Amino acid sequence: MIRLSEIIVFAFYLLLLFAIGIFFSLKYKNRSEKTYFLGNRQMGAWVTALSAGAADMSAWVLMGLPTAIYAFGLEKIWISIGLAIGYTLSWIFEAPRLRRFSIVAADSITIPQYLTHRFLSKSRILQVTCAIVFLIAYTIYAASSIKACGTLFNTITGIDSTIAMYLAAGAIVSYTFIGCFYAVCWLDFFQGILMLGAMLIVPIFAANSLNASNMHTVSGGYWNIFTNWKEMVSGLSWGLGYFGMPHIIIKFMSLRSQEELNKSAKIGIAWSVIIITFAVLIGVIGRILLGFHDTINEPSLVFIVTVRTIFPGIISGILLSAVLATSMSTADSQLLAASSAFANDIYKTIIRKDNASAKELLWCGRFVVFVVALFALTIAISPNSGSIMTLVQNAWGVFGASFGPTIMLSLYWKRFNFCGAIAGIICGAIVDIICHIYSVGIYELLPGFIASLLASIFVTICSEKPSEEVSKLFDEATK
Repeated sequence: MIRLSEIIVFAFYLLLLFAIGIFFSLKYKNRSEKTYFLGNRQMGAWVTALSAGAADMSAWVLMGLPTAIYAFGLEKIWISIGLAIGYTLSWIFEAPRLRRFSIVAADSITIPQYLTHRFLSKSRILQVTCAIVFLIAYTIYAASSIKACGTLFNTITGIDSTIAMYLAAGAIVSYTFIGCFYAVCWLDFFQGILMLGAMLIVPIFAANSLNASNMHTVSGGYWNIFTNWKEMVSGLSWGLGYFGMPHIIIKFMSLRSQEELNKSAKIGIAWSVIIITFAVLIGVIGRILLGFHDTINEPSLVFIVTVRTIFPGIISGILLSAVLATSMSTADSQLLAASSAFANDIYKTIIRKDNASAKELLWCGRFVVFVVALFALTIAISPNSGSIMTLVQNAWGVFGASFGPTIMLSLYWKRFNFCGAIAGIICGAIVDIICHIYSVGIYELLPGFIASLLASIFVTICSEKPSEEVSKLFDEATK
């Protein structure tokens, strides 16, 4: 069913996104790479909190997670619990130290750059390794956002899903290309507000519309939380991903002060817990209201169908714009993080050997945005790419297993060294991928995270202690 009012709302929303991108592009016309990739460390508490949250809560929180709850029942609630715990702990234990350490470590503006400077290493192996993992994982992650946008465009306008994905990719690349970190953060801020509004409104109105005539019977097993210990452990392990998610934790580095960070943490935690809680409610209420249908489950449409069932055109158009917001807010942050990793950690240090101008790096970053989006589009349109949730799960696992233990050890363990960091990243990625391929029965992030942690500790203990200069850097960042 095509609604003209929904199409008009979507068109207006996309024009608004471009207007914001153009505004910041003109405002920071003569920007440095630090401004383009990190906002010159001048971001405020509210913008950072909602930007980090929106960068995290991609289409999976409105489409993937609610549909998982809709299809499988409350056994999937452990994902929400794990995410809420992990996000809270990352703000409390990771954010304050990462901001301080990144400044002390040669004012680093990317995660690979931070890890290299943290150990005062002249070797570029760590930066290159990180950048390669970034490019691979972000390509898969961005594919989930493009697929979500394509599904939404297809549902709303009736456009062929493949063409819809091309249009979605073009829109995401365009406003990321013309903007900068400021533009991405402010776009994420506004989209975070829209997302919050939609998540609060939809389940409340959907629950209110339930009556004896439209309620579907749900079996008792649907409500069982403790169905399988593997589901429980796998769900909780999602929270470990936050400690190594570059496009989220880089927002911690952009805050203007530690005082702003404390305020931002409270806002960010509250926002995310509300979003995750109401995502579960949407899945449950959607199951009762709509009953189970493969046409809803397969393309992850429970949120979209629920909205279109109970709201008129203009209102549904506004609420469904939240899906577009979640997809684009995550994709732009991912593309910017991928481009900054390549431009600063490979092109600048390896290809140009520190001779690249700021303008050259900006154009290099833009080129990478285009290339990553192109590969992501190829994955998204493939019929064998899997669901939105599957794509997110794959990328989330690689990031969490590779970088989570390494970053946390770099912030809290003075003895931790460069060799241990390399071992942790490589081992985490390899174990995560192997466990995914051979399907070990639990979410591959957990064994990958444990393997990364053990490899980092073992290699560090078996290799030389950090130099006195590295130890002083740690002391300066923790004093």
